[in-house]
Amino acid sequence: MIGVTVTFSYPSGLDRSQVIKIAEGARGMFEGMPGVRFKFFTFSEKEQQAVNFYVWESKEAAEQFFSPELRERVTDLYGAAPAIEFVEIAEIVDNSKS
Repeated sequence: MIGVTVTFSYPSGLDRSQVIKIAEGARGMFEGMPGVRFKFFTFSEKEQQAVNFYVWESKEAAEQFFSPELRERVTDLYGAAPAIEFVEIAEIVDNSKS
């Protein structure tokens, strides 16, 4: 599995409610999406960052998703270009089924 961290350092004019609205609007796109196991939308008002974390079934699926077109679209959405980092996931602990 592959983890992808997408970090946006957004302008000070973007507040908590705007970031939540973006996440709410995008959520449906990822529900049931082939290859995506998890997606987390996070943000820090203090750091002025939105950080999205994905868990993908394969590196190929993740790389295909993060196309130049997608990068341009999310840059327009957040008002800032994202930093995208791919990492290999060694193990996942999922206590949600307990």
